[in-house]
Amino acid sequence: MTQDSCATPKQDIFLSLAELAQAIGHVNRLELLEHLAQGPRSVEELSTRSGMAFANTSRHLQILRRAGLLKTERQGKKVVYSLTGLTEVVLLIKALGLMGEAHIATVGQRLNTSYRIHDTMPPVTREELATRLAGQSAFVVDVRAEDEFGLGHIPGSINIPMLDLHHGLASLPRDRAIVVYCRGPYCVQAYEAAGFLRSQGFDARRLEDGFPEWRALGFPVEIPIPGGTTEP
Repeated sequence: MTQDSCATPKQDIFLSLAELAQAIGHVNRLELLEHLAQGPRSVEELSTRSGMAFANTSRHLQILRRAGLLKTERQGKKVVYSLTGLTEVVLLIKALGLMGEAHIATVGQRLNTSYRIHDTMPPVTREELATRLAGQSAFVVDVRAEDEFGLGHIPGSINIPMLDLHHGLASLPRDRAIVVYCRGPYCVQAYEAAGFLRSQGFDARRLEDGFPEWRALGFPVEIPIPGGTTEP
C-alpha cells in the first residue's frame, strides 16, 4: 500500500498506523513479539520456540521488520532479531490485550477457563513488588526457561522453570512471601506456579503482567554479562 499524494497529513499518519496494525494482526507475529520481548533471538531460536517452520518464521519476522517493529544484527552466520523499541512495543501489545479483555467475550472466557482456574488471587503490582524488594520482604521466582532468565530478570530473583518447580520446593522459604513471574500477561505458567505453591503451603502470588512489562515501565533489571556478573 502506498500513500496518496492527495491525502492530508492526518490521513498519511492514519495510513501508516493502519499498516502497523496490519503487521501485528496475526497470531504468530504476536507470539514472536512476546518471545522477542524477553530479549534478542535468532531466526533459528524463534522457529524452535514458536514451533513454526524456519521459512514461515522468517517471513513473519520480515513483515514485522518492514513495519519498523524489529531490527536485525548479523552474528556470524545467524541473523538476530530484536525489538526496535522495547517500551513502545510492549505497551502496544499490552493496550491490545486490555482492549480485548474489556470488550471481547472470548478473551475473558479463556482467561477464566485456562488461567484463573489455576489462580484467582489478585496479582502483586509492580509498585508493590518494588517496595518489597527494597525492604527485602519478598522472595521472587522467575518460572521462565533458563535461557530467557539469562537474557535479563528482576534483580534478586531466582530461576526455577515451571517444569522443575516441584523439585525446587526445598529451596523456597516458608517464612517469606513469594512472588512468581513469567513472560507476560498471557503466560499461564505464572498462574500455575502461584496456585501450585499455595497448594504446597507457601504464601505465593504472581506478579501482574510479566518481565517485559516490568522492564518496559522502567523498573530495575539484571542483565548477565560475560564473566558471571550483571549490569543494571
